[in-house]
Amino acid sequence: MAVFKADKPSKDGKQWIFYTRYTDLSGDRKQYKSKKYATKKEALEGERQFELYLDKNINKSNMTFKDLYLAYYDYQKDKVKQTTIKTYLDRIKYLELLSNIKLDDLNIHHFETWKKKMYEYKNISNSYRNMIYKFLKAILNYGSKWYGFNFSSTYNKMTNFTDPNEIKPEMQFFTYDEFKRFIAQEEELKYRCLFKVLYYCGLRKGELRGLTWDNINFNDSTLNIRKNVVSNHITGTKYVLTTPKTRSSIRTVPIPKHLLEGLKQLYEVSKNIHGFKESYYVFGHSDPIGNDTIRSRKNNLCKKAKVKQIRIHDFRHSCASLLINSGANITLVAKYLGHAKIDETLNTYSHMYKNTLNSIVDIIDKLEKND
Repeated sequence: MAVFKADKPSKDGKQWIFYTRYTDLSGDRKQYKSKKYATKKEALEGERQFELYLDKNINKSNMTFKDLYLAYYDYQKDKVKQTTIKTYLDRIKYLELLSNIKLDDLNIHHFETWKKKMYEYKNISNSYRNMIYKFLKAILNYGSKWYGFNFSSTYNKMTNFTDPNEIKPEMQFFTYDEFKRFIAQEEELKYRCLFKVLYYCGLRKGELRGLTWDNINFNDSTLNIRKNVVSNHITGTKYVLTTPKTRSSIRTVPIPKHLLEGLKQLYEVSKNIHGFKESYYVFGHSDPIGNDTIRSRKNNLCKKAKVKQIRIHDFRHSCASLLINSGANITLVAKYLGHAKIDETLNTYSHMYKNTLNSIVDIIDKLEKND
């Protein structure tokens, strides 16, 4: 195989190609000239994928769904975040029923059998089942693109998981009064600041853990969300430092005055710790605070305050509830929380806008009254 520049670029400026000769399943010698790529790196990747295709294509009739998944995993592992790779590993167990099916034999009956099996998992929601279904389609699409499989007769008959009787679990959050009771039980400055950042700033857990002192601008009273810390079960290290969930998650949020004062006090204490650096974690040191530490502290405070147990992520819902019920604009709430689209905010918190909608009717009634 060889990668080189074509004599003439395509209309969109792509010029890199690869060229090879190979023996097909019938024993005939073939030559293959690739499409044009924008960069040499992309052409090299295309060449690598074509080599994989040739390796598998020799025994394509024996290729199983598990073989395809492993090829897909290998292709994706250096292109997506490790958090995404972890979801691949978490979800593949739900696809084991399809593992040994030869791809040439895969049909709608296999899919329907798998679908019935998925309904047997009572501990997962329909939305999660549909995430796994989407993952399955991504693997099949990869098989069509790189290995030439034709799944159209099956693919066109596949449908989402639905359950008209499913009752979505009620969203858990602290009201303002509940949070005040909760935080009143915390005496240590670091944890008072930690839970206030979660509640008043609406950070995700990983964003909170990734917060370093150089992310806080005390002059402007802002937090700069630039990093995300996640537990790592792939390489064996304790955690992985990544970028936030989406581009919109990279944001700057204002700090309430009472929280700012607490963070200033915590900063002064932290500066006296041996080896302190501005790049150290606000709620940790050279390493971020652990998930278990936060969870355990939260559970104990809930018991002491005699308030309901909520997840750490529910503090983010609590922040949204606080803002919405205080009349905050939906666009600003979406930006504050780092949502990519307003639709995401509305779909998640639409039920909380009931009071806001009632206030619109009040405006109309006042206008009618003045006529």
